[in-house]
Amino acid sequence: MTAERDWRGVAAEDTEDVAAAVTMKLRARSRALLGSLLRPRFWPAMVVLLLVMLGNAAQLAGPLIVAAVIDVGIPNAVRGDGTVLAWCVVSYAVCSLASALLWMCFLRLSGRIGQDLVLDLRQRIFDHAQRLSVSFHETYTSGKVISRQSSDIDAFGDLLEVGIDDLLTSVLTVTGIAILLLTLDLELALVVLVTAIPLAFIARWFLRRSNEAYRGVSGRTATLIVHYVETMNGMRAVQAFRREGRNKSIMDGLNSRVRSSARDSLSVVAVFTMAVRMIGNLTMVAVLTIGALRVAGGSMELGVLTAFILYVRRYFEPLDDVAMFANSYSSAIAALEKISGLLEEKPDVPEPERPVPLPRRRDGGLEVEFAGTEFRYRPDTPVVLPELDLAIPAGQTVALVGPTGAGKSTIAKLVARFYDPTEGEVRLAGVDLRAVSDVDLRAAVVMVTQENFLFSGSVADNIALGKPGASRAEIEAAARAVGADEFIRALPDGYDTDVRKRGGRLSAGQRQVVAFARAFLADPAVLVLDEATSSLDLPTERIVQRALESVLADRTALIIAHRLSTVLIADRVLVVDQGRIAEDGAPETLIGKGRGPFADLHSAWQDSLA
Repeated sequence: MTAERDWRGVAAEDTEDVAAAVTMKLRARSRALLGSLLRPRFWPAMVVLLLVMLGNAAQLAGPLIVAAVIDVGIPNAVRGDGTVLAWCVVSYAVCSLASALLWMCFLRLSGRIGQDLVLDLRQRIFDHAQRLSVSFHETYTSGKVISRQSSDIDAFGDLLEVGIDDLLTSVLTVTGIAILLLTLDLELALVVLVTAIPLAFIARWFLRRSNEAYRGVSGRTATLIVHYVETMNGMRAVQAFRREGRNKSIMDGLNSRVRSSARDSLSVVAVFTMAVRMIGNLTMVAVLTIGALRVAGGSMELGVLTAFILYVRRYFEPLDDVAMFANSYSSAIAALEKISGLLEEKPDVPEPERPVPLPRRRDGGLEVEFAGTEFRYRPDTPVVLPELDLAIPAGQTVALVGPTGAGKSTIAKLVARFYDPTEGEVRLAGVDLRAVSDVDLRAAVVMVTQENFLFSGSVADNIALGKPGASRAEIEAAARAVGADEFIRALPDGYDTDVRKRGGRLSAGQRQVVAFARAFLADPAVLVLDEATSSLDLPTERIVQRALESVLADRTALIIAHRLSTVLIADRVLVVDQGRIAEDGAPETLIGKGRGPFADLHSAWQDSLA
């Protein structure tokens, strides 16, 4: 039993060490991100600091002027000399005006810097998320990215908008007052400054607890946003399967957890504020008692005691602001931990350091080659493609057929370099895709899928994605080439018709034809069609089938389709089974055999048409 207890103790201690190490790493990562944001704005930040110092000095001069009025100005005025009193009044007015003007300048400049930092961070998140690989977006939900861009950015913005201002003012105020108290009266100053010991312990407890509380708030808020986004995106399924009640129940639970975490954070603030105010009030009582006795005994001037009391009140007041800053800081640090984690993600398909240019495109596109290509989606998942060797000559149209899960779409994704192979290479015109720049690759290879996405905007804008800067004549020519011109012109505003969110104004078939026009306009050397005709109705499919001859001309093409009407236009058919090529040949040759995987598929397709 003793050994067991010792083992458990070591395990618990190790767990705490690991947790502490993770926390330190997260904080270091957050500070590094914050430093990278602030570094380019160092000199404007120094100007802000100077404005705060000058404004704080002007404000702290007030009680000293009051002391001079009480101890010198008023007695002299009673004796008929009002010079000192007049100077004190003018000085107080000048200090008040200077403090107000400096504070205004500080707020304007710090606000501008804060907005620049938020804009910089928001743009970094957006740009980095776009650069990350498809595999990342398939596992990291859009709700989490939205959470980074919304609630986490807001938490950081709140820190810059209010927290930094309060912190700078509070630190300078407390420091300045401490120096002035020591100057005015050492004995009373020590009474006040000794409170720094219990305040330090309370502040340490507060920072630790508030960091924990706001990590909980940030994490649970992100989970809530993820659920909300998924519910809104899947609204058709929600309503079709009457899932509203279940979603409401989940949302209620998530809301309760967020509320509980928020309550914990507010409770920590309440305890800290109570402790600070209690210490401040007790200190004020001690100062009043000791100071009154000394004034009565003649060892202290009344004006000095008045200034001392005014300073003591100002000494403890900023500590509430420090608590609010610590609150905002904990929230912002929890947000920065998550944002820095997203920004630390590396693309699975990184840009090459020294890109190799692709050879000039010849008539017929570019050759595609798989050389000993092995692929699995993650290290803990089975191999999808086991050492595939395949050469597709330039200009050849190849159809990939086979059962669901055979590896057809994986081959297409590797050609488009949405993923890199685990072993071996995928080559374009003899160049490993890992060595091709992203710009060159996207110009050379275009992929049209079943779920082609249309962005909000006009039909013309969506076709022009294939070639940014294309003229209207080029856009319309591309639409005519794929048979889309007729239905586009029949829309309310023709090519200028807004397709609305995700192309919802168009039918599935129309969206797919627009995607074909986009691909035709891009004029790639290699075109990949992954189930690109599956959403088309029969009339639209016939239009597209006729258009495919022009779309596929003078380029290398891979077609993945279950509809054999699309497959039959290919020069070559590959039957894929469990990641391997089970059959390879021209469609007429494979059908002519009478038996075989493709001949069986063709026979079954003809029977379905009967």
